[in-house]
Amino acid sequence: MPRVSRAEAQQHRQQVIDHTSRLIREKGADQVSVPQAMAAAGLTHGGFYRHFSSKDDLVVQALQAAFTERREAMDRLAEAAPSGQSGRAEFLARYLSDLHRDTPGGGCAAAALAADAARAEPGTPIRTAFTEGLRDLVDGFRQLGGDADDRGTALAELSSLVGAILLARASDDPDLSQEILTATRRHLDTPD
Repeated sequence: MPRVSRAEAQQHRQQVIDHTSRLIREKGADQVSVPQAMAAAGLTHGGFYRHFSSKDDLVVQALQAAFTERREAMDRLAEAAPSGQSGRAEFLARYLSDLHRDTPGGGCAAAALAADAARAEPGTPIRTAFTEGLRDLVDGFRQLGGDADDRGTALAELSSLVGAILLARASDDPDLSQEILTATRRHLDTPD
C-alpha cells in the first residue's frame, strides 16, 4: 500500500476532525465511536492512531473546531454589518431559526455539547475545551454590538440562546418548539 504524503495525511486528519465535529454535535461525544468517526471521513479506523493519541484527543479537537466555526461566523457577521449597525440582530435571527434547531450537526457546540461537558469531571479535556470555547463564544458575541458589548449582558443573552435551542430541540411538540424560539426572539427584541 503506497504511503500518503504529509499534505494528504494532514488533509485526512482535518477531514476526521471536521466529520467528528459534526457527529458529536448530532449525537453527543459518548455516542460517536472511533470507527464511526473514521468512516464518516472515508477512512478506515486502522489509521486512527497515526492522527490522534486517543478518542479524547479527537473529541477535544473536534469540539475546538466546532467552537472555531461558530466564532468565525460571528466574526463575518461583525465585519459585514453596515456602519453604525451591529451584527447582533442577524446572529440572533440565525441562531433562533428552524434551520439551527433542526441541524445540530452544523450548529453551535455550546448548545449541542453542554450536557456532555457538564457530565464530565472538572479538569478533563472535554470540559476544559468546552470552557475555552465558551469564553471565546462570549467574546465573539460581545463584538456583535448592541447591548451585548457588556459582558454580563452577553452572558445572559448567550445563556438564553443556548437554553432556547436546547429546549426547542428536546420538545417533541412542534408547536411548543416553535413557541420557544419565537418567545426568545421577542424577549431579545429580534424580529421573527
